[in-house]
Amino acid sequence: MRQFICQLLIALSSFSLINSQSLQTPTDFLGYEIGTQFSRHHQVIDYFKHVANAIPSQVKLEQYGETNERRPLFLAFVSSEQNLKNLNAIRENNLRQADLLRGTANKNDVAIVWLSYNVHGNEASSSEAAMLTLYKLLTEKNQLLENTIVIIDPCVNPDGRDRYVNWYNETASKPYDIDRQASEHNEPWPGGRANHYLFDLNRDWVWATQIETQNRLKVYNKWMPHIHVDFHEQGMNEPYYFAPAAEPYHEIITDWQREFQTEIGKNHAKYFDANGWLFFTRERFDLLYPSYGDTYPTFMGAIGMTYEQGGHGMAGLGVLNDEGHVLTLIERLTHHTTTSLSTVEIASFNANKLNTEFSKFFKNEDLKYKSYVLKGESDKLDRLKTLLDKHEITYERPIGTRVSGYDYTLGRQSNMSLSDEDLVVHSDQPKGKMVKVLFEPNTKLVDSLTYDITAWSLPYAYGLQGIATTTKVNSEIISENKVDVSLAEAYGYISKWNSMEDAKFLASLLKNNIKVRFTEKPLNTNGTNFERGSLIITKGDNKHLENFTTLLNEIMKNHGQELTPFFSGFSQNTPDIGSPDIKLINKQKVAVLSGDGTSSLNYGEIWNFFENQLEYPLTSINTDDLGRTNLDKFNVLILPNGYYGRVLNESNFSKINDWVKSGGTLIAIDGALRSMAGKEGFSLKYKVSESLGEDNNLIPYADRERQYTNNMITGAIFKAKVDNTHPLAFGYNKHYFTLKLNSSTYDLLDGGFNIAHISEPKVFSGFAGKNTIEKLRNTLVFGEERKGNGSIIYFVDNVLFRNFWDNGKLFFVNSIFFVNINAFEF
Repeated sequence: MRQFICQLLIALSSFSLINSQSLQTPTDFLGYEIGTQFSRHHQVIDYFKHVANAIPSQVKLEQYGETNERRPLFLAFVSSEQNLKNLNAIRENNLRQADLLRGTANKNDVAIVWLSYNVHGNEASSSEAAMLTLYKLLTEKNQLLENTIVIIDPCVNPDGRDRYVNWYNETASKPYDIDRQASEHNEPWPGGRANHYLFDLNRDWVWATQIETQNRLKVYNKWMPHIHVDFHEQGMNEPYYFAPAAEPYHEIITDWQREFQTEIGKNHAKYFDANGWLFFTRERFDLLYPSYGDTYPTFMGAIGMTYEQGGHGMAGLGVLNDEGHVLTLIERLTHHTTTSLSTVEIASFNANKLNTEFSKFFKNEDLKYKSYVLKGESDKLDRLKTLLDKHEITYERPIGTRVSGYDYTLGRQSNMSLSDEDLVVHSDQPKGKMVKVLFEPNTKLVDSLTYDITAWSLPYAYGLQGIATTTKVNSEIISENKVDVSLAEAYGYISKWNSMEDAKFLASLLKNNIKVRFTEKPLNTNGTNFERGSLIITKGDNKHLENFTTLLNEIMKNHGQELTPFFSGFSQNTPDIGSPDIKLINKQKVAVLSGDGTSSLNYGEIWNFFENQLEYPLTSINTDDLGRTNLDKFNVLILPNGYYGRVLNESNFSKINDWVKSGGTLIAIDGALRSMAGKEGFSLKYKVSESLGEDNNLIPYADRERQYTNNMITGAIFKAKVDNTHPLAFGYNKHYFTLKLNSSTYDLLDGGFNIAHISEPKVFSGFAGKNTIEKLRNTLVFGEERKGNGSIIYFVDNVLFRNFWDNGKLFFVNSIFFVNINAFEF
């Protein structure tokens, strides 16, 4: 009782102090009752600034980045006055207890809780809840801050939030209309869910392709919180969801993490029960795919959780759901505020245990594989290093001549010779559990009903040979020795072609009006062999540039590219430099369809790829404008994944078909292939599989969902055979590991080029239902079909999926610059 009275006096004292400093409620500050309007991002941030100015002894506001649309990204650090004075010391001590910082850790009794709001822009109740949570923490719940540091990100996705909020505020009726058929409940394409580049930031934590993620990870790795919560919304008819999560849990998740999720759920349930609010747990939202806002923190030692409030973009300020209940924004933000405060409460009550178990998580002696050894092109290894650097995962170079273990390429035990250029990543480092998750050959599944893809192993994603070994490989720190080389005067120069660095180099040359050729046959010059696709730049082709050598030298250095000079057009073996097999690359004008009918996510992947990775111009054409667009101004047209029934009506389909025949290159991805499959004049056809004799009518109702998994592929990896003599496959070996996202299958082309196909289907990683595997036998992965003077390129598998499957990207670049090279140019 005495302890309770002391805590109460402290709380009342703090409350009195806050009142004396004129801290405003969110409602008073905004000028409207919170939840009766959607607040724009700047209003949310202004409120956080107001609180930080009113109580600087307990709130520190820090800008950690800026979005593509120049909106600021902020974190608020909220705690007691004493903790805030020692903020950096607490942070460093937390890292020491995880062996992430040198030095001896002191006993840490402060729990670190990170609350992330509004990662999906149109799940907009949570940023409103962030303001109310901040206020209540400093008033009603101030005593919880004595042994807790609460890090609040009020809006992870400001660009998406403002896209949604601005649309809603200019669209909604006054008073709001609760009929879901009203326009205010039906967002236009692309919706507010994703960020500027239409990426789902909740699936980008590991891949870190987006600026918001990259900036957040820099701070996250400096803090490594004990609890992380990602606040979401789901369908408007769903009750509230909170931890514990559903199976499958990844096997590296500890018993403690599982148990504490349950304790958190029980604490939330106490408040929901008292208010008569409905909720559910242990369903739908699992902990397997590593790139979520709940799994990534979990695999980094935290208790990572997703909280889902019913509503989503359809709910607006209020909507009548199927149960006859008017679901309001006020109700939604109240639920999120309740779980926010409940999370901080249970963290405060368990601060010591959280610290103890957090420290234990980073002991990794019992992991099966001790080292992962990677071999491949230096550019690909460098790209992998860049990813590992973002997560502060260490790597070295192996010492020795040979290593034995699980061979990723063969799918069995084998051995591999070692060189100084190889890379080794050990699992006995502090973040070794995340190393296991990212590099493990095959994820262990205890349940095939999962929420996302089930395969992502980095050796496959980066196109590297790999060995996973149960014995730790001897290694040493990598020392970088970069040599600054300038070009010698020569007849011309040759550059290799096997990585995205080479592709970016080509894009830069073309943008600078340097004419470039590529070889369709292997060649040898100056005693060096160059494979198909190698770039050839001659002085003779570039007489129009007075500063040709200077400009080329500058571009070469900017891209870290090595060029081999040659001094004659006469090669040691054919082809000579002037051969018809060494072709000039067009400065392609590329367009992509966007808008209704297209997948906003895939369109965003393409858009981001061109602007931030390839760095090459791209023109977006809205599907509503396709009928009046002059396609003759473009060499290449990309159809993203989508549903084109309305878009490719008879007129538009005929228009595109005629454009292809006149010399255009049409690139169709995933669902876009449905528009051509089985149509007259196209050799693309759906794969028809024999019935397996299952009488689905007799499967019990309760078993239907699980039975359906037999027909699913949830992000599994298969090996495809590659015809690397075709320009689409230049830079590749004779096999390629493809990430299949669904069970759509197409027969091999009768009248075209089957550039990549699956002949003997075998799952190398991930889950594929038993009915889908045999159906993949002799099916198309990538193909080209010639029509008149042009080409259609079929990407059955999306090589730009979330922009993380790095090894597929060169196929896409080849489709733009190398295929159909004899078509018209400008």
